[in-house]
Amino acid sequence: MHKFVENIIAFALRNHILVLFMTGLLLVAGIICYRNTPIEAYPDVTNTRVQVITQWPGRSTEEVEKFVTLPIMQQLNTIPRKTDVRSTSLFGLSVVTVLFEDGVDDFLLNNMLQTGCRT
Repeated sequence: MHKFVENIIAFALRNHILVLFMTGLLLVAGIICYRNTPIEAYPDVTNTRVQVITQWPGRSTEEVEKFVTLPIMQQLNTIPRKTDVRSTSLFGLSVVTVLFEDGVDDFLLNNMLQTGCRT
């Protein structure tokens, strides 16, 4: 083992330009790999969800439910890959939450909501 280490050191001293070039190449490759590696320290494990919040000031809960919440829920029920549609109606406020399957792409979801829910 001692002879092996001596040979490596002797090679590095004889070919110092090659060693510097390889070190630089290794450094550049490491920087490129570091920048292209997707690192997510705290992964988001929740389902993809969309909330539609609508205000209609001065209206009762029943009016908000009948004229705002139910039509929005009917439109959102046609979206593919959804798992659940939930709603809450309050005095002058409607909140509709749509939950989607795992793996739904946010870009695809954005396009579906912009093109598919227009009335």
